[in-house]
Amino acid sequence: MATIKAAILGFGTVGQGIYHILNEKREELRDKLGLELEVAKILVRDTTKERVPGTAHLLTDSIDDCLSVKGIQVVFEAIVNEEPAYGYLKKAVENKCHVITANKVMFAKWGLELQELARQNGVFVGYEATTAGGVPVIKTMKNILLVNNVSRIQGVLNGTTNYILTKMRAEGWSFEEALKEAQILGYAEADPYNDISGQDAFKKLMILSSLAFGDQPNWADVEVVGIDSISAQQVEQSIKNGLRYRHVAEVEKHQDGTLFAKVAPMLVDKEHPLYPIDDVFNAVTMETNYIGTLTLVGPGAGMYPTASVMVEDYAEIIGKRAGFVVTI
Repeated sequence: MATIKAAILGFGTVGQGIYHILNEKREELRDKLGLELEVAKILVRDTTKERVPGTAHLLTDSIDDCLSVKGIQVVFEAIVNEEPAYGYLKKAVENKCHVITANKVMFAKWGLELQELARQNGVFVGYEATTAGGVPVIKTMKNILLVNNVSRIQGVLNGTTNYILTKMRAEGWSFEEALKEAQILGYAEADPYNDISGQDAFKKLMILSSLAFGDQPNWADVEVVGIDSISAQQVEQSIKNGLRYRHVAEVEKHQDGTLFAKVAPMLVDKEHPLYPIDDVFNAVTMETNYIGTLTLVGPGAGMYPTASVMVEDYAEIIGKRAGFVVTI
């Protein structure tokens, strides 16, 4: 049977999730796709630390080592920061590898360039996992855009802030109490700045803007407001008014073609599609010219929701059968 070789860049929570899913679903993927996928290399910073038993022989700290594997055709990237991730993926694409990424920080800035480079090299870029975790917003939007125009996007794009706001409303907690609980449960990092400041949601919004409109607003012009200034008293008052706080990221294309974007707390009523979205769930609402308003909801983060959509990207690329030279 034909075999496709892959490398995983980064072996933290998401990288390990990819490895586990590929192994657990190996036979099923083989039966459905008619191809065998073999993880040939795993790129890490410390090769002496075996994170998953039985993977020590796959570990390397060199991207060149990954790309020199005979028959390497797919690279899964699950690194946190902009660099070295972008440099690695650029090199992989120039090496005629399809790339699949979960890196929103890198992709928000370099996504359009990376996709153009991939087009020039006859390979594909999968980036479903960069935005809204397990919610298939990228695939859905791509399909919608074949016929529809999207005029506006609103989303709850960060599960941590949504969890905090949910607990402040449902339990009457202060912001500090809800944040502490989110950290205990692993929903928030020890340094939660990117989540609670809105920077995480902002990066995801820019990715959606690139897809929907082929462009982004000037980053410096986008107001980004976090949730740390919302008090328990404000939440209590919103309940009395029949409203709920949501941390909403939105981007809209005006009739003159200009783009407006904002990330900030918003009070929504029962008629708003984001009103029922609680806990760590994410949601994306799109306003289109033919379908009308469409809302997608799902888990926003975690090992398996994120890793699973990356494997789905792989299956989609395989299904296209474009650019693959399989090895037997």
